Amino acid sequence: MLAASRCAVVAARRSFSTGAETTIKLNEGAFHSFDCEPELASEVTVSNEDMIKWYKDIFTIRRMEIASDTMYKQREIRGFCHLYDGQEAVAVGMEAACTLEDHFVTAYRDHAHQYCRGDTVKSIMAELTGKFAGCSKGKGGSMHMYKEDANFYGGNGIVGAQIPIGAGLALAIKYKKTPNAMAVGLYGDGASNQGQFFEALNMAALWKLPFIALCENNNFAMGTSTARHAAMDEFYKRGNACAVPGLRVDGMDLLAVREATQWAKNFVTTGNGPLVMEMMTYRYHGHSMSDPGITYRSRDDVNEVRKTRDPIELHKQRLIDHGIATKEEVKALEKAIRGEVQEAMDFALSAEQPPMSELYTDIYDAEGYAASNPIRAVELSQSVTVPL
Repeated sequence: MLAASRCAVVAARRSFSTGAETTIKLNEGAFHSFDCEPELASEVTVSNEDMIKWYKDIFTIRRMEIASDTMYKQREIRGFCHLYDGQEAVAVGMEAACTLEDHFVTAYRDHAHQYCRGDTVKSIMAELTGKFAGCSKGKGGSMHMYKEDANFYGGNGIVGAQIPIGAGLALAIKYKKTPNAMAVGLYGDGASNQGQFFEALNMAALWKLPFIALCENNNFAMGTSTARHAAMDEFYKRGNACAVPGLRVDGMDLLAVREATQWAKNFVTTGNGPLVMEMMTYRYHGHSMSDPGITYRSRDDVNEVRKTRDPIELHKQRLIDHGIATKEEVKALEKAIRGEVQEAMDFALSAEQPPMSELYTDIYDAEGYAASNPIRAVELSQSVTVPL
């Protein structure tokens, strides 16, 4: 059934105009820079085929997150679950400017980034439900997805910890002299006040690492507005203490995100050192599934963003206004994607649990380590005593 659904998606896409390009004007005020002079255009020229692909991606992510919400409420997804709907343009727009040679590490709101790095809805939904077919064998769940072959180091459950990890990935890229590659550490506005942000950025600046510290500013951290938790809430300027420039972007506009990321990648991979980026975005759900999301904002606030700034509606309108696709063609694509996500849900619900043998894999093997590293094992046993 999954194969049939994918065929439907492909068939829907074939009806669109391809092999042509379209020039699209960006919204005013899409970019604000600090201590740098980026050459960012007010309009971009993109292929019609890419525009369709990006719409497929953002709509797929939206449907996947809505499905995750449903499955969590049905108690098919357990534990923590942090949804990404509203923020889709950030993940898809960034990926449009990157390659799989670039390294990514995120916070625990990571489903969309896992998908954009090349995973399938089927694999992600299986992971969410703790099944062996999932991208982390059902052991990571919502917060800890991973894709080694795409240099995606997953969601990190410690607030802000992905920032020094990202800087470390950038150090590895520089050490190995990987050409035209960078590392991106994505974090939220709530993590911007973490001390490790400044420590990692200082080292990245000192060593001129190809690193982007990227804040997905969805306005409310866990449940507190930026005005209440940050004395200085222009997070793209936070690199000032380490002489690191910054760039703020309209994170609800996929094309603006792509344009900014293209410039940023060129900046950090040509010896200039790190950059702080701030994507101004918004989440429609609460911080996690345990948060109703309307105790610190009203339903009217959320609905206003949906009506005026929704990234999917913006991209859809551009497709129609510029003659890239008709309303009917877009509806056909959306219908096919809904079917694909539904089949992925059905697969996840019926997939097998991890076998009992998995209890003993992917964990620290003290006996095996001692056998292969006897001298080091003795040193460790003499220097560290851990009471049971």
